[in-house]
Amino acid sequence: MPPKIAEVIDHDVCAACGACEAVCPIGAVAVKKAAEIRDPNNLKLYEKGAGYLVCEGCLTCSRICPVVDGFIENELANVRKFFAAKSRDNVGSQDGGVTSGILKSLFKQDKIDCAVGITRNEKWEPEVVLLTSAEDVERTRGTKYTSDPVVAALREAFEKYDRIAVVGVPCQAHSAKLIRDNVSEKIVLIIGLLCMESFHRDVMLEKIIPEIMKVKVEDIRKMEFTKGKFWVYTNDGEVHSVPIKDVAKYARNPCHHCCDYTSVFADISVGSVGAPDGWNSVFIRTEVGEEYFDMVHDEMEIMEDPKPGLDLVGKLIDMKRKNNAGHFAEVCKEFSFETGIRNEIV
Repeated sequence: MPPKIAEVIDHDVCAACGACEAVCPIGAVAVKKAAEIRDPNNLKLYEKGAGYLVCEGCLTCSRICPVVDGFIENELANVRKFFAAKSRDNVGSQDGGVTSGILKSLFKQDKIDCAVGITRNEKWEPEVVLLTSAEDVERTRGTKYTSDPVVAALREAFEKYDRIAVVGVPCQAHSAKLIRDNVSEKIVLIIGLLCMESFHRDVMLEKIIPEIMKVKVEDIRKMEFTKGKFWVYTNDGEVHSVPIKDVAKYARNPCHHCCDYTSVFADISVGSVGAPDGWNSVFIRTEVGEEYFDMVHDEMEIMEDPKPGLDLVGKLIDMKRKNNAGHFAEVCKEFSFETGIRNEIV
């Protein structure tokens, strides 16, 4: 009998987070890319054909898949603290530089050995990397908006390091939490990013940027989604924008089934929504998150009651849920196992 992830792949809702690749004890699964074609027998997705054809039946992959686990009804119920913050060293950051600031400070204090993140080259092509120093963190500043199997890098990280931080979008934060609960306690901190949707790199770099934004990829300094638009800033000082609806339809199909906007399974969630320009919104969700943020507190400027605050965050949670919950409910009817949106506190 194939594992549950085979059905997730077959129904085109695999998030390509990479968790199954990270934990499979025989290395059967290798997520090459967020494949447009999700045939479980497609060799482009798996190195050995469908992973279940060589599966030994441990079913670890089913215990760490975020789609199999499902979503949470109230994703703000576990927020212990909400505030805005800005790293005192935020030059070159997307907003307030909080994520980079946390990692840099933890490396300098010798609180973590490794962090899993994404960097990019001058062509905005992303690459999953293992960071091992504060200097390495500089390479990961800024949001990329394209998806890669970040969590897959944990396979190598587990072999080399004992105190690992994971930075990722909601599906990646979710699977990292499941891995920590079911497989390895070497993950000491999970930083989740707010995310409405992400894009295949080819779609972003070959369709959206040149055809819709009418910009050369190599000229881009920064991208961001804010105030109802997708913005691109170029090195010559020009600013280009289009309504989000013009690009949202090109998002990865699994994103249209996702019902987590704020990374509810993270220890700390970080975004820009709810905070003033130049600041990050910060959600402390767990005792672990509180402990680690206290370690870096002196490296941050804090705004205790940011505006527009959680009201705006809540509106975007509702918007994502309104757009996606129906799609997820429909695919859940096709699964042989039970999953869905559950009413509990993480």
